[in-house]
Amino acid sequence: MAITSTPALFISILLSLVLISSAQSCSEYTFPGNQAFDSCIDLPFLQANIHWNYIPSTRTVHIAYRANQTSTGWIAWAINPTGTGMVGSQALVAFHNSNGSLTAYPTPITSYTTSMRPGALSFKVSNISATYANNQMSIFAVLGPLQNGTAVNHVWQAGNSVINDIPSSHATTGPNIQSMGTLNFLSG
Repeated sequence: MAITSTPALFISILLSLVLISSAQSCSEYTFPGNQAFDSCIDLPFLQANIHWNYIPSTRTVHIAYRANQTSTGWIAWAINPTGTGMVGSQALVAFHNSNGSLTAYPTPITSYTTSMRPGALSFKVSNISATYANNQMSIFAVLGPLQNGTAVNHVWQAGNSVINDIPSSHATTGPNIQSMGTLNFLSG
């Protein structure tokens, strides 16, 4: 009996993966509250997407970063205006705090042992908020004016826990150290 159930299990798992990956496509996702974004990309790591509207006249960008996450974890998306990778990144982070409400704020990443406490970024951030539904957490914000043009180095991250209302360290292997790239707000 185990032999005949193995192919059925394999087909079930494969079908589940196909359904999950199609459900996460950014171009087909509809945000609540009639929020619409002209551009998006499915990020290659951490089951995440970035959506945006770029306004050339003001050099600002309205972003929505969306990632799969449990209710006890945290997510972050950042622009690094000075290099690639984590250190130097200007991040937006979201998580459920100790009273159960969703929290979102900016935090500069100054070292590998950063505190992830709220702080000012090197560019203006407004209208920051977050949502959580169906094991997906999203961060919304308006960034800019951006000084370095429309192409940015960006990083995204996720961690499994929050202690005393501060995100704890993320994994330092696999997708967590690969989650970075270049994003052009004009061409994707």
